[in-house]
Amino acid sequence: MSLTMKSPEFLIDRDDDRCINCQVCERQCANEVHYYDHDLSKMSAVDLNCVNCHRCVTLCPSKALRISKYPLEYKENYNWSAEMINNIFKQAETGGVLLTGMGNPSRKKIYWDHLLLNASQVTNPSIDPLREPMELKTFLGRKPERVEFNGEGNIVNLPPQLELGTPIMFSAMSFGSISLNASKSLARAASELNMMYNTGEGGLHQDLYQYGENTIVQVASGRFGVHKEYLNAGTAIEIKIGQGAKPGIGGHLPGEKVGEEVSRTRMIPQGTDALSPAPHHDIYSIEDLRQLIYALKEATVYAKPVSVKISAVHNVAAIASGIASAGADIIAVDGYRGGTGAAPTMIRDNVGIPIELALAAVDDRLREEGLRNQVSLVVGGSIRNSADIVKAIALGADAVYIGSAALIAMGCHLCQKCYTGKCNWGIATQRADLVKRLNPEIGVERLKNLVKGWSHEIKEMLGGMGINAIESLRGNRLMLRGIDLNPNELEILGIKHAGE
Repeated sequence: MSLTMKSPEFLIDRDDDRCINCQVCERQCANEVHYYDHDLSKMSAVDLNCVNCHRCVTLCPSKALRISKYPLEYKENYNWSAEMINNIFKQAETGGVLLTGMGNPSRKKIYWDHLLLNASQVTNPSIDPLREPMELKTFLGRKPERVEFNGEGNIVNLPPQLELGTPIMFSAMSFGSISLNASKSLARAASELNMMYNTGEGGLHQDLYQYGENTIVQVASGRFGVHKEYLNAGTAIEIKIGQGAKPGIGGHLPGEKVGEEVSRTRMIPQGTDALSPAPHHDIYSIEDLRQLIYALKEATVYAKPVSVKISAVHNVAAIASGIASAGADIIAVDGYRGGTGAAPTMIRDNVGIPIELALAAVDDRLREEGLRNQVSLVVGGSIRNSADIVKAIALGADAVYIGSAALIAMGCHLCQKCYTGKCNWGIATQRADLVKRLNPEIGVERLKNLVKGWSHEIKEMLGGMGINAIESLRGNRLMLRGIDLNPNELEILGIKHAGE
């Protein structure tokens, strides 16, 4: 088909008076947008190829480039937006599934932005975190009904725990979907910050075994890279049932991303697509899940907590109850705005529920059934700042996963084309010429700065509430009020409206 109906998404505006024809933009663009036109003796661009990653704009030495939305206007129609029309054009020309990367960008309600935090005034004085101790240390894992001590005063019946210096972890991002340099940045930053990062379902590269004490190893339906050494390398194991960006479907890493190192790490042939089936073919009931949980505990001599990660869906509270009863030590719930390296666009934007509502429902159900102390609760799905973290903990979470925020800290510009493998910032790619653009040393420092900044802000917010330990906030919904929320939303969240 020679004629394409697709319109460019972005327009390259080049100031010819400023452009010095240095061709930096051409060398830096993996999407082949820029080229030197020998007939005109100047730089030109193919607007249709632009993904708005900002690489060319950032590195242009003469600041001659600007990228804007392409100005083509369709006849105004609320039902048939330009996005809807262009999606139909794409599928009519290719017959394929629409793919995308990162999280859901739609204008659906973001509940974090409708929650406000309380602050202390006269009767309950605030605390100055610069002058008084503030405790952010968090322990994840099953807690005993009663604490038992030996003659030396040490607890003897405490199941294995994850100790975090702050209630933040880097969420599951596999080597393959992201580059080795990105994985190294996450692993080393987690090590230096006394927190955890998650391998995702891509196995563990040999260079990362040294960070085992700060590693959560994942077991997904494809079992990529799963073996005894891998299971014992990390300090916790996570069974991935689902993720927020694509509930109910499996994963897909394109064969062009499966080079020699990814092949060896995942234990699959080089150049072949890595397909994770939607279900685990040994899990069709809570009883089956219990068998896998205890098989993993047996394989690691009961020395590591086992987590189960699920998507936020309509019956998430009942599912979480079953997981807690099955023996999991940690439940991770991922909301529908969670990021991804690749997902069908229609799944990402239309399946699942917001993490705020799922978190409140799960916490309520576990408390009602007397299971809350038996399992820790971790949530993810577009945690964007420190205020989101504080609100999540007040709603009932023990800790949060951050993924997209961590990638943005390393330089991601959210162009949502991770699945192409052409990440111009060296993050979501396996191309050697692109991978080297991310310096792990710089990546580590940027991640550390982000977490340190957020942790300080968390202390400030806790101090403002008159709270000096993060545990005192957990599930304390009296510290939250809602604005612009209807009675049903307030009831599910378990909070009062502002002014009450």
